[in-house]
Amino acid sequence: MSCGSKWNVPSTAAYKIVRLASGVHSVHSLAHRETFHPVIGPVAEAEALYVKQLRLPERMASHTGEFIVWDVGLGAAANVLTVLRATRAARCPLRVISFDHTLEPLKFALEHATTLGYFTGYEAIVQTFLRDRECNFTDTDRAIHWQLHLGDFPAFLARQSTHESQTTQSPPSPPLGGGEGRGEVAPSGVRQPVAGDNIKPRENIALSTLNCSFPAPHAILFDAFSPAKNPAMWTAPLFASLFRHLDPSRPCALPTYSRSTMLRVSLLLAGFFVGAGHATGEKEETTIAANTLDLISEPLDQKWLQRARNSTSAEPLWEPVYRQAPLSDETWEKLRQHPQFK
Repeated sequence: MSCGSKWNVPSTAAYKIVRLASGVHSVHSLAHRETFHPVIGPVAEAEALYVKQLRLPERMASHTGEFIVWDVGLGAAANVLTVLRATRAARCPLRVISFDHTLEPLKFALEHATTLGYFTGYEAIVQTFLRDRECNFTDTDRAIHWQLHLGDFPAFLARQSTHESQTTQSPPSPPLGGGEGRGEVAPSGVRQPVAGDNIKPRENIALSTLNCSFPAPHAILFDAFSPAKNPAMWTAPLFASLFRHLDPSRPCALPTYSRSTMLRVSLLLAGFFVGAGHATGEKEETTIAANTLDLISEPLDQKWLQRARNSTSAEPLWEPVYRQAPLSDETWEKLRQHPQFK
C-alpha cells in the first residue's frame, strides 16, 4: 500500500483511491462503479454544494440553540468534515446525524488519510465515531454531537412514519451509498477525545435497532449514489416521507448534485419548493429544495415547468426500479397546482 500514489491505490476488493483530473484524490466504489465527488474532489464539492449553498457559516453564526444537520450518505465523511471545518467560528451547538448502511468506505478512507487530505485534525474523532457510532467533542468553543444511524434509510423513514402517524409505508428498499476521508494533527482549537469525555459507547449496536427518533433538521446533505445505481434513494415516496419529517416552523434546505427533471418533480410533489442549485465543477447546475422559498435564490419557474412537460424523463420513480418516462397526465396536473407556480 502506498499512500503517496498518484493514481490507484488498492486496499480492499470494494474500494480504491483514484486521482481526479483536478489533481486531488477520492474514493471509488468498485461495486457501484462510481467515484465519490468525481470532478473537483471531496472538499471542493462539499464546500460549493453544501457549505456555501446552504450558507451554513452565516446561518450558524446567527442561530440560537442546537443546529441540526442530517448527513444522508455518510460515505467517507468528506461532507461532514468539510462542514465542521468551515463552520468552526460558529458558537451554537451542532448536532450531525449521519445515515448510511455501511462504514466500510469511511474505514477505507481513514487508511488513506494522507492521500485524501481532508481528515487532518479529526483522526481521533473519526476513530471514536467508528468505534462507538457517535462522538461528543469540543471544536474551539462549540459543542458537537455526531451520531450514526447505520442501516437502510428508506426503511428508517418508513419506520418513523409508522411510529409517529401509524400510516403504512412502502417496504424496506436497497441501501444507500454516498460520497466521501482522514488526517494527523489537530488544527488549532480542536480538542481530541480524551478519557473523561462524554463519549457514549454503543457496544456495536446500530442505532437502527433502537427504534430511535431524531430531531428535525435545519439542513440536509443529500449525497446518495446516482438513481441508476441506487434508485431506492431517489423515489417520490422517499422524498414525500422525508418532507413529512421536517418541522414546518424550522427552515430547512436540501441540496444535491443532480439536476434531473425526474428528481425535481419528485421533490415538488413531496411538498418542497425547488430551485436551481450552484454549479460544481463541470456541472453547470445542481438542485436545492427547501420547505420555505426564503432559502432558495433561483426558484424553478414556468419556463422550467414547460420543459418538464416536454421531457422524456420527468415522471418520478414510484418504485425502487430505475426507468425513464415522460410525465403522466395525473402527475402533470399535480405539478401545475404546486404553490411555486401560482
